[in-house]
Amino acid sequence: MAVIVLAGMIAAGKSTVSARLADKLNTDLMIEPVDDNPILPLYYNNKEKYAFLLQIYFLNERFKLIKKALKNNKNILDRSIYEDELFTRINLMEGNITQVEYDVYKDLLDNMLEEIEDMPKKAPDLLVYLDISFDKFLENLAKRGRAFEQIDKNTKKGQKDLAYFKLLHTEYQKWYEDYSYSPKIKIDMNKYDVNNEEDWDEVYKMIIDAFDQSVRKELNR
Repeated sequence: MAVIVLAGMIAAGKSTVSARLADKLNTDLMIEPVDDNPILPLYYNNKEKYAFLLQIYFLNERFKLIKKALKNNKNILDRSIYEDELFTRINLMEGNITQVEYDVYKDLLDNMLEEIEDMPKKAPDLLVYLDISFDKFLENLAKRGRAFEQIDKNTKKGQKDLAYFKLLHTEYQKWYEDYSYSPKIKIDMNKYDVNNEEDWDEVYKMIIDAFDQSVRKELNR
């Protein structure tokens, strides 16, 4: 029985890794609602107007998912509530939300995390952070083909989107270093194509080795 959460930039490979991991471990996969998210396309067109609404939407969805996962004690999540604040903070840094909105959001997040601490299982068994270079991120993003994610570097909006993603990429590194809710592992996805069986086998082994070490530490407490 285990709860493993994935983290990392969009287009880092979380969906593929989480799906293959859930299949390999014969467990349920909890997928963050992105394609069915009615706010996300609006956000990419007008971040100042929709940033706060988007963050509240994601926070609520991620709270429901982590509560269910920890209750079941048998789930893989392709993103979790633990990195939610990072995106809100980036929107604050970029001026997309106000300090008052951020403070309201942070108070709500803190209340949710306190409720999680009262559950029988208080945190995931392992966080798997998929790390990619910024150039690799841009390459993967273009391949995904979602219209609202595409960056036209020749437009003012495209330049602004590029700056946003560069900032997010930098802050993600700091976020991973500061993460302390559970054991964690960083995997360099510049080196692996998890659609390739040999690469996947190596990535899977790294995750399972880290998970086994995490479980042993918990049992020895």
